[in-house]
Amino acid sequence: MNLKKRPLVFGLALALCCGAASAQSGGTLQKIKESGTIQIGARESQIPFSYKLSADAAPIGFTTDICLKIVDAVKAKLGLPKVEVQYVMLNSTNRIPLLQNGTVDLDCATTTNSTQRQQQVDFAPSHFVTNITAAVKKASGINALADLNGKNVATVAGSTSIQLLRGARKSGNIEANELPGKDTSDGFLLLSTGRADAYMLDDVQLAGMIANAPNPGDYKILKESLRQEPYGIMLRKDDPQFKALVDETVTGLMKSGAIEQLYAKWFLSPIPPKNANLNFPMTDAVREIYKNPNNKGV
Repeated sequence: MNLKKRPLVFGLALALCCGAASAQSGGTLQKIKESGTIQIGARESQIPFSYKLSADAAPIGFTTDICLKIVDAVKAKLGLPKVEVQYVMLNSTNRIPLLQNGTVDLDCATTTNSTQRQQQVDFAPSHFVTNITAAVKKASGINALADLNGKNVATVAGSTSIQLLRGARKSGNIEANELPGKDTSDGFLLLSTGRADAYMLDDVQLAGMIANAPNPGDYKILKESLRQEPYGIMLRKDDPQFKALVDETVTGLMKSGAIEQLYAKWFLSPIPPKNANLNFPMTDAVREIYKNPNNKGV
């Protein structure tokens, strides 16, 4: 695969409008055929799914690799010798609007497939299943979710974890103070600097940040979970041709066993930037979605 990959800086309003019009009028495949490019939504620090090693580097990660397989399928479908991949760095609050308006064609990170989000976007078959829980410092004395009562808990703005924490607080199960970070790395900074007593997020993302922290032995992840959630690659609604190609590609990776090789690469092997190994074995829930691919939301 000989693709030219380069980061795309977000900000040109006219370009966004044109992209939205093209995406809506002729579908994503037509948009890609006319432009020779595909826009992929990515993240700065979602190890090991979508993250950057430097400001100028293209994102890498488990979900990024899956989306590059989709790019290969697009090239073959359209008969194009190459497709230029342009990355747009997104966050939890702007990912859906920028997908809907045509700024990005695929969101390739750690978005939870929820029935609420399905009203706005479509999802590829789920490529991961995670548990929403909390990371704490081992010296904190926090050993269960109930111990978060009266504590400051970091979350990420626009994430499902923040919604679950608010729901638990409303029901009276967890009386914690919410400290929203602007992204996943900002949330971990709140924990590592002592401004937060815990950090509530997806267990696998917590594992990735702890593994790459200066002192990983200082942290632990609670065994309890607020909810199990599937991750899915997002794409625009009402685009049946593109969705069929995306679904076929992702399902093919699962049926062929190629997805397991990608899993071993990112979750069971040393990865950049510190050559840390997450040692995050495949769970029964993940094995089930690979055996029976689906895009059911929670």
